[in-house]
Amino acid sequence: MSTVVPSHDDPLIATNSELIGGPMGKFSDGNRWWSPLRVILILTALGYAVGYWLDSACRNTSWASPQRYEHLCYTDIHPFFSLKGFADGVFPYLGNAKPEQLLDSPVLVGIFMELSARITSLLNGVWPVDDQAVTFFDVTVILLFLVLVTVVVATVKTVSNRPWDAAMIALAPMMILAATISWDLLAIAFVSLAFWAQNKNKNRATGFFLGLALCSSHYPIAIVIAFIVLAARTKEWKKTANLVGVAALTWLVINVPFVLAHYDGWVVIYRRVLDSGAELGSPWYALTQIGGPTLTSPMLNVLSLLLFAAAVTAITAITIRAPRTPRLAQVAFLVVAAFALTAKGFSPQFSLWLIPLAVLARPRWRDFLIWQACEVTYFVAVWWFLAGYNVEGAKGLTPQWYSVATVVQIIGTLYFAYRVIEDINAPAQDAVLVAIPDQAQHQSATS
Repeated sequence: MSTVVPSHDDPLIATNSELIGGPMGKFSDGNRWWSPLRVILILTALGYAVGYWLDSACRNTSWASPQRYEHLCYTDIHPFFSLKGFADGVFPYLGNAKPEQLLDSPVLVGIFMELSARITSLLNGVWPVDDQAVTFFDVTVILLFLVLVTVVVATVKTVSNRPWDAAMIALAPMMILAATISWDLLAIAFVSLAFWAQNKNKNRATGFFLGLALCSSHYPIAIVIAFIVLAARTKEWKKTANLVGVAALTWLVINVPFVLAHYDGWVVIYRRVLDSGAELGSPWYALTQIGGPTLTSPMLNVLSLLLFAAAVTAITAITIRAPRTPRLAQVAFLVVAAFALTAKGFSPQFSLWLIPLAVLARPRWRDFLIWQACEVTYFVAVWWFLAGYNVEGAKGLTPQWYSVATVVQIIGTLYFAYRVIEDINAPAQDAVLVAIPDQAQHQSATS
């Protein structure tokens, strides 16, 4: 199967290819050392390095406030080293943590933090520094880069005849800006590996990776739901049940030891989801900033769940009525987008969840960049809003403009989702199906 050349496939790349020397020719087919994967890995390193360089404005001042907001370089990584007890050798899940040190992150994230903390301790024994949390940040950034490489390589292997699509992950503005805010890349890597395994028809491996993803973040539950939605079309209920069963078993094997060791420390992960109110990034929070009502946590829980259920019902109807069976990535993007838009909070780094799914669902640079521009608008707005939040005399974005930015972000996600739905309803314009005739025929045969 021949490799799809971006300048021959994507209208935006074709129009602007002269900026980089013109369209790719017959001698650039990937047979030489400069293969697509190697080039994309270099682009990934460059993009990630730019993001780290942007963090330097905060790193040099140990993320002092409000500069960390004004310079758009906030991170959870630096403060968590001290706040969650890692600086004191505390592992929050094992009962030796104070109440304020309990970690509301899934267990694999906590283990990842512990690994970073141990490496930091070893390095501090060799090169002592005043602020170990900066070293902890640097170590975490290096480890997360390896995780990002996993995301990119898995995506390249998943879209083997369209490897250049993975460059969208490497160069996505939000990937550059938000990759080092928190540990979200870990779950994204497991989800990417699940898509790779699914593409290779490795059902149990897909379930295993989804189970690991569920141990790293809450959003992969939306991926599991996407498999169930697709099964409503394909009727492959036994295969889907096996996949979900393996995912659940994987989650249990990893979580049960922590439940038995220290239930009160473990349950914080999920209790916070239920107890939290309207948070930054959600339409509920934006409403409060323009004088709207403040809903209680129980009311928000019910309302968010009902809206998400309604969205999933609509996506299921679209999937069942489509001319051909939609691709998993298309359904997954729609379900995860619904999960994000109806949630009680949506931190800037959560947009990273959607980037690999968007690349797999609709690899078109124009729509991708339109959506990313909306995400960047919110990224800037939320930090400038927090720079002046409850600080008398501080210069920051007003609540009204923050709410406008939230709406822009929501519209951007809905726009890309609409374009994905257009592809589902008109498979002839689906870039991936057009590039893989055999897959198009298979889709037609399974309709």
